[in-house]
Amino acid sequence: MRLFFSGLRKLARRLATLLTFGLLAGLLALIILAVTATGGEGGDQDFDPLTLVTFPVAYDLILGFILGLGGMFGVVYGAAIAGSEWSWGTLKAVVARGESRSRYMLATFAAVAVVTAVGLLVTFLIGVGTAALGAWLSGISLEGIGNTEALGRLPELFARGWFAIVTQAALGFAVATLARSQLAGIGIGIAIYFGGTFAGIFLPDIVQYLPFQLADTAMGAQGGFGGGGGGAGEAPSISKDLALLLLGVWLAASLAVTAWFTERAEITG
Repeated sequence: MRLFFSGLRKLARRLATLLTFGLLAGLLALIILAVTATGGEGGDQDFDPLTLVTFPVAYDLILGFILGLGGMFGVVYGAAIAGSEWSWGTLKAVVARGESRSRYMLATFAAVAVVTAVGLLVTFLIGVGTAALGAWLSGISLEGIGNTEALGRLPELFARGWFAIVTQAALGFAVATLARSQLAGIGIGIAIYFGGTFAGIFLPDIVQYLPFQLADTAMGAQGGFGGGGGGAGEAPSISKDLALLLLGVWLAASLAVTAWFTERAEITG
């Protein structure tokens, strides 16, 4: 627990934390405000942009956005934190004072998971607040903002989205650990993200088992505002609950690889 709380204090001050979730929240707010400013012009028969500021639908769309781009941000954040342990020499200093390598890295990731939950919650609240402001400016009723059915679904949807993004952060965390580099971890993680998206056009039956596509399935996000990493937009052949279970497998495997490599790697620099 000591390592975990130390990790929380460290991450709270990290520029990577502020940039990652600040950019995600800022982008979400900018999109909603842009829709408000244009009055929804440019919409089509499949999607009316003003639904972004129409409650209770706005709740699902905001969560869809967070999942869609949050996965990529999660990979970058996980890679940035893990990579810095090597490039900044932090891990070497920790090991020098007798701490367990794998325990330190796993405690650090646990802190990443908690900070991610807080960051996503703040991002969601900023999105809801901006959508409410947009609805007021557009003259759209806010009656649906208190819809009990929609509000009752939010905890489960948020938990699923958080777990999906944390799994993707674990992938970036493991990749950066293997590369022992922030830049390599971030670059490879983003390449996997976009590579899976394009590969989904040609190999949807295989790509649907990658963590980014599983994240979409677990949330039921197919296209729409979220966009996610799901290939050609075809309906997956696996259920939401199975997708969640497979995400758990990816999470466990990523952390196992991180712990295994950290224990055996030569620490220099």
